[in-house]
Amino acid sequence: MSDTPLTALALGLVEGVTEFLPVSSTGHLIVIGDLLGFSGNFSKLFDVVIQLGAILAVCWLYRAKLWHTAVTLGGDRASQRFTLNVLLAFLPAVVIGFAAHDFIKRVLFSPLVVAWAFILGGVAILLVERYRPAATADSIESMPAPTALKIGLFQCLAMIPGTSRSGATIVGALLLGVTREAATEFSFFLAIPTMAGATALDLWKARHEAFGAEWTMIAIGFVVAFLSALLVVRGLVGFVSRHGFAPFAWYRIVAGVGILALLAR
Repeated sequence: MSDTPLTALALGLVEGVTEFLPVSSTGHLIVIGDLLGFSGNFSKLFDVVIQLGAILAVCWLYRAKLWHTAVTLGGDRASQRFTLNVLLAFLPAVVIGFAAHDFIKRVLFSPLVVAWAFILGGVAILLVERYRPAATADSIESMPAPTALKIGLFQCLAMIPGTSRSGATIVGALLLGVTREAATEFSFFLAIPTMAGATALDLWKARHEAFGAEWTMIAIGFVVAFLSALLVVRGLVGFVSRHGFAPFAWYRIVAGVGILALLAR
């Protein structure tokens, strides 16, 4: 298949569906891109740009919340707490991500790493679901500042492809006494600066490839990622409040074992 509109559609769908689920969008893009023969410098640029579609979906769905926070930031205590917690959780990714970016991209982006990260991450989710402490924070605004910073440290684990940014964030939040619903929403809002910053850094490093890019493929992937992420984000909070995160954990374990089996052939 390689560099075709169908490849762009398939990978855009993968990005939009998996970005905000605790299953690792990067891991899925690496494995599926490898299966489709989609690799090289353009594939890296493509993966980076379609992430913006997923970010835009969260911004659109939560536009009222984001706008209210922006216009009341000067005098509303809840808006100030919300903003502070997001920024504190974002800070570790800035420091560690900037320092380790090139090493991670060069050494860890492989299907084998993804497979083991899938499995270990799935086991971690099952253990946290079973043994997590009682929740003491039921909203982003009610989270203590140190809790937000610690969740940001957990998010840094997702720099290992296959770990999942949302998965690491949610697991960390659950361990620190945040409800499932608040943990899930926090992962959405934390994705905005984290993914925007990572995307900006990747685009800067790939700026020379951008001039020769196939923008039709990128546009298809971007739009499909945006639309599919809209559907996922809209339903995810309600799903986890009813079913928890165990279904995603089992999916991760099965997918990881399946990738290992394919690699062993």
